[in-house]
Amino acid sequence: MTPEITRINPEQLHPTPGYHHITVVEAGRTAFLAGQCPLDRSGALVGPGDIDAQIDQVAANALAALSAVGARPDHVVRSVIYVVSTDGGALGAAWRRLVGSSIGPAFTTASTLLGVVQLGFAGQLVEVDLTAALPT
Repeated sequence: MTPEITRINPEQLHPTPGYHHITVVEAGRTAFLAGQCPLDRSGALVGPGDIDAQIDQVAANALAALSAVGARPDHVVRSVIYVVSTDGGALGAAWRRLVGSSIGPAFTTASTLLGVVQLGFAGQLVEVDLTAALPT
């Protein structure tokens, strides 16, 4: 059984490019994933200087983490995306690649996209923080 997840965009708020302003979870267990980084299984940075390659690795890592707790991307109820950039176009491109990725359904929920100066690993350009309502 999957917890009931309701996504809402009140008409009093601005239209969104795919996410919802509000996500409500009726009940159930919750998984808080650590920020998913563009590191391979050995801990090496994937795609130095290549944000698309890094996004692909982050998506693969997030999918593996969700699967480890029996969840899918559509069980995600909150996401925060960090991109090393101050360019709105680059942030939009990162958003579109994530939405088109294997974890794309995770971003139909309450989401925040942030441009930041630096992330935790040298050369890291993107990180995704997810919270999921787990199926019972």
